[in-house]
Amino acid sequence: MGTEIISRPHQGPVVGAVAQVGLLATLTATTGLGAVGWLVGVAHALAVCVALDIGLRRRGGTSGLGPADRVTLARMTLAGGVAALVVDTVVRAPAPTAVLVGLAAVALVLDAVDGKVARRTGTVSALGARFDMEADAFLILALSVHVAGSLGPWVLTIGLMRYVFFAAGRPLPWLNAPLPPSMARKTVAAAQGVVLVVATADVLPRPAAAVLVGAALAGLTWSFGRDVAWLYRNRRVEAPVRTRVHYRLITPVVERPAAPVKQPHPAGTRG
Repeated sequence: MGTEIISRPHQGPVVGAVAQVGLLATLTATTGLGAVGWLVGVAHALAVCVALDIGLRRRGGTSGLGPADRVTLARMTLAGGVAALVVDTVVRAPAPTAVLVGLAAVALVLDAVDGKVARRTGTVSALGARFDMEADAFLILALSVHVAGSLGPWVLTIGLMRYVFFAAGRPLPWLNAPLPPSMARKTVAAAQGVVLVVATADVLPRPAAAVLVGAALAGLTWSFGRDVAWLYRNRRVEAPVRTRVHYRLITPVVERPAAPVKQPHPAGTRG
């Protein structure tokens, strides 16, 4: 009984990994997904499983994945399928556009579902919010790699911007501070996926697609720039260590009253 309770939080990530393998098998049967696609898909499944398991352990308790988390896990699984098809396309024949667009479109639709489910069921959590953000970022990265093949490598900026921002938070911890809610930020982020799916569908002339994707990149750059500026203005500035040591060790010595100077006794007297 105790073992069952301890292992219960880990069932969700494992189910997600199994679902990912099932999706890869389906893509193999329908599109001829090759070994490289399998490698990417399985690596993605393992990474998500491990990261989610660590997140559940840190959160503690035995609740496991909530209803919204399961929706996000489905989105992440679909994103893994998109990534597998995109990378497989680079080394083999192009993947069927309908399948690629279908997987990405369903993932985007589900993006509007998990947040509502979390609020309605009262299961909003920091882990769920982070998981949702990572699912968005990975899908956008996979789609940007695909679209970059036709419009140019500059499109990769859309997919990499989130990861560059995250990496910059290491040397600049103030970038990790929470941001205030913003409808503009949500709108710009949602637009990236829609625009990249339209570009992937190849329903627009290439110049029009380039203008559309370029506008999306401009909006994303503005959004990130605005957030970085806000975080910089509201960062917490701590006193340097040397200044604190100066006031602790040096100032007391300087401000301590000087000891009276002992005057010499006149000649012939005793001290």
